[in-house]
Amino acid sequence: MTSLPPRALAFGIAVCMGTVAPSAVLGQAMPQTGPAVTSQSTVDPQSVAALKRMSAYLATLNTFELRSEGSLDVVTEEGQRVQLDGVTNYKFRRPGFVIDFESDLKSRRFIYDGKNFTVYAPKMGFYATVPAPATNREVLELAYNQYGIKLPLEDLFRWNDPNSVRADKLISGYQLGTATLDGVKTDHYVFREKEIDWEVWIQQGNQPLPRKMVIIDRTQSEFPTFIARLQWKVNPTLTDADFAFVPDKDAKRIELAIFEGTGE
Repeated sequence: MTSLPPRALAFGIAVCMGTVAPSAVLGQAMPQTGPAVTSQSTVDPQSVAALKRMSAYLATLNTFELRSEGSLDVVTEEGQRVQLDGVTNYKFRRPGFVIDFESDLKSRRFIYDGKNFTVYAPKMGFYATVPAPATNREVLELAYNQYGIKLPLEDLFRWNDPNSVRADKLISGYQLGTATLDGVKTDHYVFREKEIDWEVWIQQGNQPLPRKMVIIDRTQSEFPTFIARLQWKVNPTLTDADFAFVPDKDAKRIELAIFEGTGE
C-alpha cells in the first residue's frame, strides 16, 4: 500500500498515520449544489497573510491542548482507495510537548520534557530516548534532520517564520469563502503547491486557530486525501508531570536509528 508523501502527512496534523474524499480536486468539475467554484492561478497576498497571522497567534500561546480526528486515504496495489482513521492528542508548552497518536493499527507517543526526546511504541513495548536541545523548534529540527521523524504542527507555526520559504512554493492561494464548523465561524482558504492541494479553515476573530485541514496528493491518479478536524484548548494549566515519560515495566529501550536521506 502507498500513502501521502511524508511532508503532506506532517503538514496534515498526523503522526505516522495517518477521509471523506472530495468529489474532485481544484480545477475539476464539482457537483453544482451551490454557486460554481472557480479555481485561481495566482497567490492572493491576503490569504498568505492569514496563514502568517495564524502562525503568529499560535506562537503566542504559552500552553495548549489539541485533539485532531483524522482520516487518511491509502491506495492498494490494485488501485483501490481505502481510509484509515486515527486520533492525535497534543499537549504543548515552552519547552515541552507530548503527542499521542492512537488507532487500531498503530499507537505512538512522542515526548519532549525540555531535556530529552522520546519515541514510544506502547503496543510494541519499545522506546528510544535521546538528549534534546532547549527549544521546541530545535527538537523538531533534530527529530527530522537526524532521525527522519517529521512531527506535526511544525508547518503551522512556521508560516510566520522570516526564514521560511514555504510561501514561495505556492502556485495558487485564495479565500474560497466562510464556513461554520462545530459552531465556530471560520474563513476557508485553498492553496496549491507542486504536488499537493490543501485547504485550511481558520477561526475568525482574535483567536485565528486552524479548525480543519484537507490535503490532496496529486502525484497519484487516485488523489488520496487527508482530512483532520481540530479541537483546541488554549492556555490550559500544565505541569511537569504532564510531560514526564514513564514506560511500562516491561518496555524495552532501543536505539533511535539515524536517518539517511532528505525525507522529501
